Amino acid sequence: MAQQKRREHPLITILTIMELIFHSSVRSIRKSHSNALIGLLMNVIQTVLLVAVFFIVFSVVGGGAAAIRGDYLLFLLSGIFVYMCHIKVLSAVVGSEGPASPMMKHAPMNTIVAIGAAALGELYIQTLSLAVVLLLYHTAWTPLEIYQPVGFFGMVFLGWFSGLAVGMVLLSLKPWMPQSVKLFTQLYSRLNMFASGKMFAANSLPAFMLPYFTWNPLFHIVDQGRGYAFINYTPYQSSLTYPIYVSLILLMIGLMGEFYTRQRASASWEAKL
Repeated sequence: MAQQKRREHPLITILTIMELIFHSSVRSIRKSHSNALIGLLMNVIQTVLLVAVFFIVFSVVGGGAAAIRGDYLLFLLSGIFVYMCHIKVLSAVVGSEGPASPMMKHAPMNTIVAIGAAALGELYIQTLSLAVVLLLYHTAWTPLEIYQPVGFFGMVFLGWFSGLAVGMVLLSLKPWMPQSVKLFTQLYSRLNMFASGKMFAANSLPAFMLPYFTWNPLFHIVDQGRGYAFINYTPYQSSLTYPIYVSLILLMIGLMGEFYTRQRASASWEAKL
C-alpha cells in the first residue's frame, strides 16, 4: 500500500540532524578506546611526548625560541597544538564512514553526518587535551600568560578547520584511489612536522627559505598564533587571510567531490578501503 511521506518542519529536521551528529560524535570518540577518560589521557600523553622531544632537541642544538622572548615551552606548545589539531582532524575525516559503508543503510544517516561527527569528535578531544596540558603546566610548572588567548585559540580552531578542508578533498578521492590517498596522508603528516614551522619562528627565516614554507596554510596559522600568544612577537612573514581563503576553497572542492563520489557509490568500494 502506498504511503504518503509526511514533511517535517525545517527546524525539526535541523534538530534531528544535530542530535544525530552528537550521537555519531560520541561513537567516533569512543572508537579509539572504550573508556573515554583513557582515550583523552592517551592523547594528552602523545602531546606531552611530542613537546618533550622538541624540548630536548632544542636544548641540545639550541635555536628555536631564540627569536621570541618569552616562555620557552609556550613557544613549543603554540606550534604543536595547532599541528596536532590539524593532522588529527585530517586523519579523522579521511577515515570517516564512506558512501558504501554499512552505516549509510540506516536512515537518516548520511556521509555529511559521518564527516561532521568525525571532525567535531576530534575537535572535542583536542580542545580538552589542550585545556588539560595548559592547566597542568600552569599549576605544576610555572604561571602561564597568553597575550591574547581568544586570538590564540581562534588560530587553533582555524588549524582544525584547515585540516577539515584538506581531509574533505582527500576523502572525496579515497574511493577512486585508496592507496594513493593513504600514502599522501602519511606523507602530508610527516612533511608538516617541518613545513608547518612549529619548530622555529617565521620572522627568523632568511628570505631565500621563505618560499619553501609560505605555500603551506598551516605555516601561516602557526605563525599568526604565536603573534597572539606573545606580546613581543609580530608576525610579518605570514598572512591571516591566506589560510582562510585556501581552506574555504578546499572545503568547497571537497564538498563537490564528495557529492560526485556519493552519487556513484559502489558496494565493492568498501572491500577496497
